Amino acid sequence: MGGDFGPVVVVAGIRDYRQRHGGDGVRFLLHGDEPAIAAEMKRCHLTAEVCEIRHTDKVVAMDEKPAQAMRRGKGSSLWNAIEAVKTGEAGAVVSAGNTGALMAISKLLLRMAASGLERPAIVASWPTARGVTAVLDVGANIQCDAEQLVEFAIMGEAFHAAVHGVARPTIGLLNVGSEDMKGHDDVREAHAILRKGGLDLDYRGFVEGTDIARGTVDVIVTDGFTGNIALKTAEGVARFISTLMKEALTSSLQAKLGALIALPALQKMRQKIDPSAINGGPLLGLNGIVVKSHGGADAKGFGNAIRTAVDLARSDYMTKVGTSLQRLVTVLEHPPATAPDSDPAGESL
Repeated sequence: MGGDFGPVVVVAGIRDYRQRHGGDGVRFLLHGDEPAIAAEMKRCHLTAEVCEIRHTDKVVAMDEKPAQAMRRGKGSSLWNAIEAVKTGEAGAVVSAGNTGALMAISKLLLRMAASGLERPAIVASWPTARGVTAVLDVGANIQCDAEQLVEFAIMGEAFHAAVHGVARPTIGLLNVGSEDMKGHDDVREAHAILRKGGLDLDYRGFVEGTDIARGTVDVIVTDGFTGNIALKTAEGVARFISTLMKEALTSSLQAKLGALIALPALQKMRQKIDPSAINGGPLLGLNGIVVKSHGGADAKGFGNAIRTAVDLARSDYMTKVGTSLQRLVTVLEHPPATAPDSDPAGESL
């Protein structure tokens, strides 16, 4: 019931997923206002065999604070959907609703996958010159210490292997430069653990902002403050480029003729930079699969979020993360040598 459009996009997103990826035995439990959902199911030609409605008239508002949502959220569509994962009735939950409430209720009901984990991280599948790069965190954790950044590396590697099929993903730590002395203390400490810690990760060291679009590594790790700004900047640039191209290719008859000739290539490029193509950010670190869709996603975007949830639910992601996090606990009990000495000159651009 959340997001900018509620059941209109959610139900149409199910139809989009089935059309592009096939039914493949996936069933849906739709939690929310039954009359509104049933009307959309009829419009999208979806039957009760595919979608089962679980009625509730209680909804978490998009502007509701997480603490308030936790206090009064029990019985809401968001709460009930997450609880279905907790009880094992559902393999994953997908929501376009309130991000803070989704995270808070998910953590309360599902708990974290390992002791010591503080909060889940949101991962984005970022289109690059080489394919797709997993970037995390993109908004769940504004400040992160070294241990959290290492946890993100472990979870990001497992996610990329499960969803994008890379057997041994490469990992980079986002920084203001590639030199060892660059960055703040937490980044340099995480760099030392990843490089010397025996975590069996293919860690390639520091990467910079330009490396994201290049696809220099498969997984890029950063804090949620930096990651969220980078993600929204990239989305804004993609829409800006699309607008400029549309204006340029419709500016004259000659331009329109040229656009017609180049249409197949232009459509391929548009699909590559379309933000909806990477919609669906899993909350990694939970003892269950939770995928956050953009609140303003269209049906295609929500369908992509569903695909991500299905891929994770069918993978060995949870097992892989649990094994890797246990290795991290061992490493932290016997830490590597001290991080590189602080260089004040390297802490600023």
